[in-house]
Amino acid sequence: MKKIMIQGNKPLTGEVTVSGAKNSVVALIPAAILADSPVILEGVPDIKDVHSLIEILEIMGVKTKFANNQLEIDPTEIVSIPMPTGKINSLRASYYFMGALLGKFGEGVVGLPGGCNLGPRPINLHIKGFEALGTEVANEHGAMYLRSGDGLVGTRIFMDMISIGATINVMLAAVRAKGRTIIENAAREPEIIDVATLLNNMGAKIRGAGTNEIRIDGVEELHGCRHSIIPDRIEAGTYLALAAAVGNGITVKNVIYEHLDSFISKLQEMGVKMDVGEDSIFVYPAKDLKAISLKTYPYPGFATDLQQPLTPLLLKAQGMSEVTDTIYPKRVNHIPELVRMGAKASIEGNVVLIEGSDALQGTDVMASDLRAGACLVIAGLMATGTTKISKVDHILRGYDNIIDKLTALGADIKMIEE
Repeated sequence: MKKIMIQGNKPLTGEVTVSGAKNSVVALIPAAILADSPVILEGVPDIKDVHSLIEILEIMGVKTKFANNQLEIDPTEIVSIPMPTGKINSLRASYYFMGALLGKFGEGVVGLPGGCNLGPRPINLHIKGFEALGTEVANEHGAMYLRSGDGLVGTRIFMDMISIGATINVMLAAVRAKGRTIIENAAREPEIIDVATLLNNMGAKIRGAGTNEIRIDGVEELHGCRHSIIPDRIEAGTYLALAAAVGNGITVKNVIYEHLDSFISKLQEMGVKMDVGEDSIFVYPAKDLKAISLKTYPYPGFATDLQQPLTPLLLKAQGMSEVTDTIYPKRVNHIPELVRMGAKASIEGNVVLIEGSDALQGTDVMASDLRAGACLVIAGLMATGTTKISKVDHILRGYDNIIDKLTALGADIKMIEE
C-alpha cells in the first residue's frame, strides 16, 4: 500500500508552478474524439485521471502519445465499443464519453461513473439534456445506453441546477447536432470556456461560454488542432493556502488571478499578504490571521473544491471560522482526520466549525477523496512529528508531481510502500 509520509513543522520557501487544469483535461480528452484528425493538448498534468482516460481511449482504438505534458490523440481509427464496466467506472469524468460518443456516433454505452465519494451526484441533468436533443436513454445493469436514432437535433435546454458536468456533456453532444442548441442556466466555470475554445478550434460554432447562456450551431465535421490547457485554479488555490499555512515566502507561478478572485478575497479577509503579478502570486509569511465565514457557490463564487484545502489554514486563525458547502454538504470527511491530529473542529448540521489552535500533531490519517487528501498534506506539513496519509491514489488523481513540487520547496515528504 502506498502512503505519503511527512515530517512536518518545517517552513517552506521558493517557487512552485501550477500544472494544467485537471477539471479541464478530463473533459478535453473525451472532446478530442469528436475530431476526424489528431488533436494535440499542451500542458496536460501527469495525473492518474489522465492515464485512466488514455487507457479508455486505447480500448476504443484511439492512438495516443503522452510525453513532457503533451498529449497527442489520434481518433482516426476510433470504434464505438460498449464500455459498461472496467476503467470507465473508475473516475467521475468518464461520463464525458456519453456526450462525446453521442456527438461522434449518435450512440454509446457507458458505465456509470465513479470518482470521489462526496454524497449524491446524480446525472439526471445530463440525461435530460441528451433526451431533449433526441436521445433514447436507458439504464441497463448499471450502464447508460444512449441511442439517437435519426440523429441529434438542436433545441433549447434549461438546466434546472447549475452543473459543470451537464453543461459540458450537452455541449459535446450538441456540436454536431442539426440546427441550434441553446443551453440556459449554464455553468460559467473557466473549464467550460476551455472546452468550448478547444471545440471552436476544431471547427465548432459555440458562443456564450462563460455566461449563463451558451449557443451552439451544429456542424457536420470537426478537425484536429493544437490547444493549450488553462492553469489549474484548484491546484493554485491549494498551493496559495499551503504558502500561507507553512510558507516563509513562496511564489505560486502559472496563475490566472481572475479565476481565483473569490478565494483570494477570503485569504485577504483573513489577513494573508500577497503580491499579485501578471501570472504569479507571492505569499508572505502569514501572521495574526483572523477567522472567517465562507460558503461555497457555483463560479464565480467560492469553489467547493477549495474549501477542504483552505481548512488547515483556518486552524491558524484566531477565533471560530465557519464553512458551509452549499454544493456538496457531505464534503466533510476531512474533519474527523484533522481532529485525530489535534484540530478543534466539528460538524453541526451542514456547517463545519473550526477553532484556531495551530497545534497539530502528526499521526496516521486517511485521504477519503481528492481534496480531502490535499487538506491532509497541508495539515501534515503544519504538524509536529510524522504524518502518514493512506489512500493516496485519491491525491494522485488530481495533483501533478506533488511530492517533487513540495520537496523543491523544502518539505520533508516522500512516497513509501507499506
